[in-house]
Amino acid sequence: MNDQAIRRIVIVGGGSAGWMAAAPLSQVFGTLPGGPANPVGCEIVLIESPEIGTVGVGEATLPSIRYYNDALELDNAEFMRRTQASFKLGIEFKDWGHVGNRFFHGFGGFGPPIVNRSSVAHWLRLDRAGAMPSYEEWSTAAVMAQRNRFVPPEGGPPSAANSYSYAFHFDAGLYAAFLREYAMARGVKREEGTIVDVSLRPGDGFVTAVTLADGRRIEGDLFVDCSGFRALLIEGVMKAGYHDWTHWLPCDSAQAVPCSHASPHAAAAQLLPAEGDGQARGGPSPSRVPPLTPYTTSTARSAGWQWRIPLQHRTGNGHVYCSSYISDEAAGRVLMSNLDGAPQGEPRQLRFKTGMRKRIWEKNVVAVGLSSGFLEPLESTSLSLVIHGISSLVELFPDRKCEPHLVDEYNRRMTRQYESIRDFIILHYKQTQRDDSEFWRYCAAMPIPDTLAHQIETFRRNGRVVILDRDSFGEDSWYSLYLGLGLKPEGLDPLLKQVNEVTLREHFQRLHTAVARTVDGMPDHAAYLDRLVSAS
Repeated sequence: MNDQAIRRIVIVGGGSAGWMAAAPLSQVFGTLPGGPANPVGCEIVLIESPEIGTVGVGEATLPSIRYYNDALELDNAEFMRRTQASFKLGIEFKDWGHVGNRFFHGFGGFGPPIVNRSSVAHWLRLDRAGAMPSYEEWSTAAVMAQRNRFVPPEGGPPSAANSYSYAFHFDAGLYAAFLREYAMARGVKREEGTIVDVSLRPGDGFVTAVTLADGRRIEGDLFVDCSGFRALLIEGVMKAGYHDWTHWLPCDSAQAVPCSHASPHAAAAQLLPAEGDGQARGGPSPSRVPPLTPYTTSTARSAGWQWRIPLQHRTGNGHVYCSSYISDEAAGRVLMSNLDGAPQGEPRQLRFKTGMRKRIWEKNVVAVGLSSGFLEPLESTSLSLVIHGISSLVELFPDRKCEPHLVDEYNRRMTRQYESIRDFIILHYKQTQRDDSEFWRYCAAMPIPDTLAHQIETFRRNGRVVILDRDSFGEDSWYSLYLGLGLKPEGLDPLLKQVNEVTLREHFQRLHTAVARTVDGMPDHAAYLDRLVSAS
């Protein structure tokens, strides 16, 4: 090590974010017991307080979690078993856009590009001419979800059998414990205690140490703030500031409660009760319990939306809402009257302010997770932002000087991703025809960021999708939202006419048949999951 090398990293806070930060850092800098010394090793200390609970609503994920797990070389079957995980092909949206609407945001594409244009762009051309099934029928992920099937994508040349991706639903607390074992086996030291004081270096204001309630002093060169909404270091000490986005994303509250899980061997999904319907405490009758679905469900409500996340041992539920338009008591009634089964406890109340830190890395403090900002879990982005934050930190890893050019580059990347995800989530609310409540009328009329306005207008005029952040949601995701919410373009890309219409229809028919046949041969999601975890 040179004189300026980082010798100790201190992670402030445990939970999902803390241990998701510790695991890859321990992989890079740690040493396995009995293994050779790590030439770039440094000490990693994680401090967590037993007095402070975790938020624990981030149980649904994006495909980036697979790549994170793979990079850590985690055993997939053990991971599924230890975290009570199920598979996730995407998100089913109900009553978004208008009451009675349903669409699916799946992971993967709608077929290969044609003359360097998206398959969906060509579908739009044919749909305008008439007699085209829904674009979702060319999404293997969407058809799998509709039929409740699952098997991982196959290798080999591009086909309907590998044109999709997937993520997971899991118990966030169990996942944190799983990663804790991983990180501590590679040398991460866990300290239990509550931080009561922070020491700064005279002159430049870098953090040099934190002091715990029992008097222990823990020094460090680089501090990773995973303290959640408290943002103990990045805001409490560094005063990084906060971009408040509640005028664009007005939901500021949530209630979360698990319920008894869906039967993994139910024959077919039944419709859930309508808002306000059902049994206030015990959920619907067993005959109305859906199977173990390989997707998240988001159902729009009068002042927000409700999530449903199926795990092996239970179903996670929550109601995200704006407290200006519905009381906590009424929001709780909506949540409890729309459960699959018996609630497992009382709902937990959460408060939040949507936005992000003005600077996520300041001096020698890097915020990861909720301490860096909060975007409601509508598109399951919380853990993906943790992954992007920690992977960018590893890529841009500093020495003890934390040179400004590295700090600025990190902040640029994270700001771009936060803003791109922010706009994608705003689209769900803004592009609505609902006028049945004051909340939805506000969303329809509210001003939006110029970046999103440009993206919507470009699609509205000629069906082109503008991507401002390649590390965030891709073209097929934006197509899913635009079309699912009922937005169809006034014109089309003129280059689409390069392909003969008859030839194009024959191509789409072949793809349609291939997707249907491929999914027909797949096992039921619960059956596949049962075989996987039983074999581990």
